[in-house]
Amino acid sequence: MTSEYFHFLSIIGVAFFAISGTLLGHEKSVGGFGVVVVATVTALGGGTLRDILLNKPVFWIAQPDYLYATYIAIFASILSIRHLPDLSNTTMLLMDAVGMAIFNIIGIEKALIGGADMIVAITMGMTTGIFGGLMRDVICREVPLVMGEELYSTACLSGGLTYAALFTLEVGYIWCIIGAFTVTVCLRLGAIHFGWQPNLFRKSSFKRS
Repeated sequence: MTSEYFHFLSIIGVAFFAISGTLLGHEKSVGGFGVVVVATVTALGGGTLRDILLNKPVFWIAQPDYLYATYIAIFASILSIRHLPDLSNTTMLLMDAVGMAIFNIIGIEKALIGGADMIVAITMGMTTGIFGGLMRDVICREVPLVMGEELYSTACLSGGLTYAALFTLEVGYIWCIIGAFTVTVCLRLGAIHFGWQPNLFRKSSFKRS
């Protein structure tokens, strides 16, 4: 992936996560500057953790245009909410799904560029894709989506495995990206619409005494 394309994809991911943070802040009646805090943490949290773990310069400090993208997305979201106050929770979940899929890819790519093994890259993709939303939900006193019963981290992992499979088959980078993005978003939207669950454990009749 060229540096220009990587940068563009990162900007889009930041914007989508900023929108999702703004929408959840509005839904939870977070007032004033608090909405900006929630949205900023959502947009920048995952990438910040990724860069710290990879011992790289934090992306929004090295390139402040990520902050501009974040604040523009927040401002646009606030204007939209003022004129369209009935925006549903589904809109927030959709923004979150797209942001997660993009950040998942960015985390994988950045880890691979840094010379990490593929399993490390997949884990870094999940960390990048999930952490911002996790912080958003905790700040808003919500049960984090990653802790819920619906497919969430599993969708992120599936996207990473799709990327790894296509990469191993020496498919072009663009198809690795498209494949990972499509799998992540489709599984997440399927979970939202159909309630898909991973069901890792059988239901047990065990009860504490």
